[in-house]
Amino acid sequence: MKIFAAALFLIILYSLGSALYYMYKDKGQSTRMVRSLSIRIGLSLFLFIVMMISYRLDMVTD
Repeated sequence: MKIFAAALFLIILYSLGSALYYMYKDKGQSTRMVRSLSIRIGLSLFLFIVMMISYRLDMVTD
């Protein structure tokens, strides 16, 4: 579970970085930044829900 969470967190950070890149590169002329931020939000919510379910099912260990 820790590896899954860490991998998903790295993908979230990559999506955030690509949104920053598109913000500077496109100068507001395209929707790529919005798409990257939407993906980041979706992945963050997915990670939160998976962590809550795994905690509820006692899958999280110390």
